[in-house]
Amino acid sequence: MISMIAAVARNGAIGFENKLLYWLPNDLKRFKALTTGHTIVMGRRTFESLPKGALPNRRNVVLTRNTSFAAENTEVFPSLEAALASCLPDEEVFVIGGASVYAEALPVADRLCLTLVEDTPARADAFFPWLNPAEWRVEHEEHHGTDDRHAFPYTFIDYVRAR
Repeated sequence: MISMIAAVARNGAIGFENKLLYWLPNDLKRFKALTTGHTIVMGRRTFESLPKGALPNRRNVVLTRNTSFAAENTEVFPSLEAALASCLPDEEVFVIGGASVYAEALPVADRLCLTLVEDTPARADAFFPWLNPAEWRVEHEEHHGTDDRHAFPYTFIDYVRAR
């Protein structure tokens, strides 16, 4: 199963200058709960944005055309196709960014685990790909308001591919 996971603003924005747009503790907890014990696939720039390098308790896969790139506790592949070919048939794989990797993975994704943030950021340079509503159905939806740790309302929403 191939899942994509992201926090997405109203306008589809996901990042600015290789950083996440939002610091949402509950989103980070959900990310950790969903991805721990599984394979995570990301582009090189997304990997380089991680503050401590490879995420623990996960198989970290980095996509890059740079043949000299290497990082501790990671596997490196030149393409999404090659990375996915290295996975077992029953393995759950989470694509965690960035924008170009999401766009490439969308046609083969089975599930989307999104956090929709009720905000439109003033600046963004990375965007989640447009979703065709006819191709996806909502499997689960959970709304959350603002609180002392979350400046914007947000919704956890999981989509599965409509078959």
